[in-house]
Amino acid sequence: MSENKLALSGKVAKAITPDMVGLFFEDINFAADGGLYAELIENRSFEAVKSKGENHNYVLKEDNLYAWSSTEDIEDNLEITFNQPVSEANPHYLRFTAQEPGQGFANKAYDGVSLKKGMTYRLSFYAREVNYPKGVIRAAVTKDGKTFASVDVAFRNATKRPAEWMDTIRVTCDTLEWNFYEATLTADADVSGGRFELHLTEAGSVEFDLISLIPSDAVAGVFRKDLFQALADLHPAFLRFPGGCIVEGTSIMRRYQWKKTVGPLVNRKINTSLWAVQGGNTIGQWEMQDCHYMQSYGIGFYEYFLLCELLSSEMRRCKPVPVLNIGVACQFRSYETVPVDSPEFQEYVQDALDLIEFANGPITSKWGKLRADMGHPEPFNMDMLAIGNEQWESGAVDLAPRYRAFEKAIHERYPEMKCLGTAGPFIQHPLHTAAWQFYHDEAKKNKDFAWAVDEHYYVAPQWLYDNVAMYDDYPRDIYVFSGEYAAHDANLSNSVEGAVAEAAMMTGMERNGDLVRLASYAPLFNRIGHSQWTPDLIWFDAEKVVLTPSWYVQKIFSDYAGTEALDLDGQEKALRESKLYVSAVKNGGKRILKIVNGADEEQTLSLADEAGAPLSTAAVLVTLAAASGEAKYVVATDAVNTVVGNKVLGPGIMSNLEVCLKRAPEDVRLKEDKTWISGSVEVPAKSVVVVVY
Repeated sequence: MSENKLALSGKVAKAITPDMVGLFFEDINFAADGGLYAELIENRSFEAVKSKGENHNYVLKEDNLYAWSSTEDIEDNLEITFNQPVSEANPHYLRFTAQEPGQGFANKAYDGVSLKKGMTYRLSFYAREVNYPKGVIRAAVTKDGKTFASVDVAFRNATKRPAEWMDTIRVTCDTLEWNFYEATLTADADVSGGRFELHLTEAGSVEFDLISLIPSDAVAGVFRKDLFQALADLHPAFLRFPGGCIVEGTSIMRRYQWKKTVGPLVNRKINTSLWAVQGGNTIGQWEMQDCHYMQSYGIGFYEYFLLCELLSSEMRRCKPVPVLNIGVACQFRSYETVPVDSPEFQEYVQDALDLIEFANGPITSKWGKLRADMGHPEPFNMDMLAIGNEQWESGAVDLAPRYRAFEKAIHERYPEMKCLGTAGPFIQHPLHTAAWQFYHDEAKKNKDFAWAVDEHYYVAPQWLYDNVAMYDDYPRDIYVFSGEYAAHDANLSNSVEGAVAEAAMMTGMERNGDLVRLASYAPLFNRIGHSQWTPDLIWFDAEKVVLTPSWYVQKIFSDYAGTEALDLDGQEKALRESKLYVSAVKNGGKRILKIVNGADEEQTLSLADEAGAPLSTAAVLVTLAAASGEAKYVVATDAVNTVVGNKVLGPGIMSNLEVCLKRAPEDVRLKEDKTWISGSVEVPAKSVVVVVY
C-alpha cells in the first residue's frame, strides 16, 4: 500500500459550471422504439422495412406484415393495402378477414408483451369496416393458450348499407370512414413474453391502422417509467438529441427531419434506422437480427423538448440541445451531400430557423402555433443549437461553409442563440486540430461564431488516464462540449475498469469547468439482446433496468458538482504518478474532494488543511467500487468485432443476446457514510471516493 499527500486549500482557482453533466440520446440499441418510448406494439402502423447490407452497400425492402401474424395460421386473411389510408404520411394499413367468428391476428411485440397484475394499459387503434355488419373487436394478451388481459371494444358498424350496387348512387355508405377507438386493458396476472391479439367476434372484414398499447404509468403518456426515472436520478443539465449518426442517416433521403416528427402521431412519417445495418461494434452480418429496426417517431422533437422539462429538477434545469443535419449523410456510410450553393441547402438552414420558432416562438407564429396546438403554448426556452453531428472536413464534405451559412442565418434572426460546432469523431488527430483551428480563427473575427465545439472520443481506459490533463492547456476563447465519450475496454463491456477511467477523465473536466461546459456519456441505452453498440450507460429489457458502473460515475459528478474549482497548486500532477486523480471544488459552504484510484491496489491519501495540519473534520464519504470488492480483469472475448463479409453468418456465431451477456455490466456498490476524517482517507483499488466536508 502506497501513501500519497494532498494539501487542501480554500483558495479558488476559477469559477466553473455546476451544470456540466448531461445526457446524449440517440435511437440506437432500441433506445426509443422498444425502449424509452413506452409503446408495446411493434410495427404498429404496418410500415416496416427490412434493411440489410453494410455501410455504402445495402438494400431496403418493404416488409409491412413484420411482427404480425394470424392467430389461426391462415395466410390469406391478412393483407396489406394502401388505397385510402388514415394518413398519406404512412400509407399502408391492414385488411383483416375473419372467415369464422373469433379469428384474429397477433403482434409479437418487442420480445413479447409484459404485463403487471392489476395494472392498466391504454389501447387505441384506427379501424374501418369493409364488411362487418355485427360483432365487436376483442383485444387480449395471451401466452400458451392462457389469457392475461382482455377487453371488448364496441365497433361502429355501418348503418347505411346499400342493398345493391345501384343504391350507392342514392345512399352514402359510411363503411369507408376511419374511426378512432380507445379502451383499457387490465392485467389479471403477471406475464412475460405474451402476445397481443385482436379478434373479430363475428365473421367479416375490417381494416386497421396505428394499433397502440401503452402502460398507464407511462410518464406524460409517452416515456417508460423506470427508464425515465433512471434519467431523472442523474439530474441532467441538458439533453442532446436526436443523435448521433441518426441525424445524418444512411442517405440524405433517410436523414432525420424534425418537421416529420411533430404534429399528430398518425401524420409522423415513419423512417428506417441507420442502425438496422452494419456499422456498430457488435457482430456484423449482411442481414442483422434487428434488420427491421425503425423509427416510429413516437418520441419526436416535441417529446424531446417535453422530456427536458420533465427531467428538470430543483437541483438544475435540463436544457434542450437539438442537433440538426447540415446537408450531409453519415460520412462513415455515404458520400452524399447537398451542395451549399443550391436552393435545397437553404431548406436545411430554414429548418434551423423554423425549429427555433417551434421551440421559442409566439403562438401567433406558424411553428409556435403548432407547439401550442400540441399542448404547450409556453415556449421551451431553447438557447443552444448544434450545427451538425460529427462531420469533418474532407474531399466530399465542405464543413466550413456549411457552418458559416447556418451561423450567419441564425444569428441574424436570433443573436442570443448559442451555436455549437463540431470537431468530428477523431480526437487528437490532424482533422480534429484543423477543425478547432477553423473555429479559433473565426472567433477572432466574431466572438459569437461558436459558443462551444463538440468533440467525441471512444477510447481505451488507458487513454483517459493519460489525457486527464488534456483540457488544462486548451485555449479559452471557445467552450468545449464533450458530446460523446466513453471508455472502451478490451471487451467493449461496462466494466469498473472503464468507469474508473471515465471518472479520472471527469476530474480533469471538472478542474477545467470554466472551459468544459457540457459533457455527456454515449450511448445512453442498450436493450439486452438488441444491441448495435456497447458499452452503454443504461441496460434494460422488457422488465428490468440495469444501472452500469458508468451510470454511477455520472451520478457522482452530477450530485457532487461545484461552482468553484479550488487551487491544487499542481499537486494533482504528482498524484497521477500513483494513478490517483483528484479534483476539489466548492459548492456553497461545502468543499468536495473527488479521488479516483486507477491502481490495482488500495491506496492511502494523506490530507492536510490550509495550515498544513492533518485534516480533522466531520465528512460524508461516498465510495464507488466493484460489488465483489475487486474489479474484474478485463480480457477480450470472441464477441468483439466479429465480421463475416457479404453473407448471413453461420450457426456457430453467437447471438446478439450472447454478445450482450459476454459484455454485461459489472456489479458495483455505491456506499455513503458519515464519518470523521483524521488526516487521511483510504481509497480502494479501482474506485471513486468523494469527501464532502
